[in-house]
Amino acid sequence: MKLPIYQLDAFTSEVFSGNPAAVCPLESWLDDVTLQSIGLENNLSETAFFVATPGGEADFRLRWFTPKVEARLCGHATLASAYVIFRLLDPGRQSVVFDTLSGLLTVNADGDRLVMDFPARMPGPTDPDPALLPALGGEPEAVLATEWDYTVVFRDASAVRELRPNISALAGLDRARIIVTAPGDNGFDCVSRFFAPANGVPEDPATGSAHCTIIPYWAQKLGKPALRSYQASARGGVLDCELAGDRVKIAGQCALYLEGTIDI
Repeated sequence: MKLPIYQLDAFTSEVFSGNPAAVCPLESWLDDVTLQSIGLENNLSETAFFVATPGGEADFRLRWFTPKVEARLCGHATLASAYVIFRLLDPGRQSVVFDTLSGLLTVNADGDRLVMDFPARMPGPTDPDPALLPALGGEPEAVLATEWDYTVVFRDASAVRELRPNISALAGLDRARIIVTAPGDNGFDCVSRFFAPANGVPEDPATGSAHCTIIPYWAQKLGKPALRSYQASARGGVLDCELAGDRVKIAGQCALYLEGTIDI
């Protein structure tokens, strides 16, 4: 069986930066073991698969796989999937609706950017896993949480950039996803990093789903709904975001790196 595959760098306009994602359009679903095996073989933070759903509320069913697990929400692979549809499979198309584990997600073209509509997830007070701060390091000002994530807030951007966490220890926490964030610098409203080693992603380069939490937090703290965010990973990523009620608009660009065929 031969399957098309594309690899793109998301939240960047140039290859070799942003967050790499693989995208595999399918005519029909493969079994979950095969989907997960492809995700492991690709060894990227996410591989996205989608199948058309004509006549339904959504245009496509979209699923995401890390090297270890199926993800409940992924931003950069959604952005990459929309890019493949808009630019390669259906040129000129301007909007797409995906049916996902996190509900219906819409992506609209806006010039050379793509704008995703995602659910907002405001973090709240928590009693954190006692192993969190020793594993992460640094001296945060606050530790918050959602059902999925810890959100650890630092005083300034340099504190976020200088973190050297114990990745093995982070993998043993009671939540699989760890967001670290601080007020921005260099023209950005906020900065962040993101770790999910328990899910097979030691550090993610540019994480759309984390901004479902980062943006509501900083929009409230800074008193402004529109925020420009920088993810301070080694590759870096730029996300233009806006809080809109209980939704977050997350915009970015993609750069196509690879087109090929999987032979299984």
